[in-house]
Amino acid sequence: MRIGVINGPNLNMLGVREPGVYGTQSLRDLIVELKDGFSSHQIDDFQSNDEGDLISKIQEWGMILDGIVINPGGYSHTSVALRDAIASITAPVIEVHISNIHAREEFRCITITGGACKAVISGLGTEGYKVAVRHLEKSLTQ
Repeated sequence: MRIGVINGPNLNMLGVREPGVYGTQSLRDLIVELKDGFSSHQIDDFQSNDEGDLISKIQEWGMILDGIVINPGGYSHTSVALRDAIASITAPVIEVHISNIHAREEFRCITITGGACKAVISGLGTEGYKVAVRHLEKSLTQ
């Protein structure tokens, strides 16, 4: 299986940005851990702070990969364009949030992009990425 992991704005700052909310693990370490933990699959990764770049990557990967794990960051609460990109592709998409978005500010409780995804995982820390890959792995082999 080939799975894409897409991270949106500010996730390049993992390990530095608000460690009490997002933990101390860097994005690079998270990706290495995913690739090591799921070595029987090809895991491609991409991060951008730019909405258009994220849309282009979703459109590109969404037609050739077996599945996508996405953390749209703050765009999950604001971007109809990202939602439309997710809805337009054939690959199943699972949205991940490191923090529990429902226990934070009111505006974070709504995920515009999540409605176009197969599932939304929130509040499991970086473990949520592994849960998402395991779910894709299981659902795609059935």
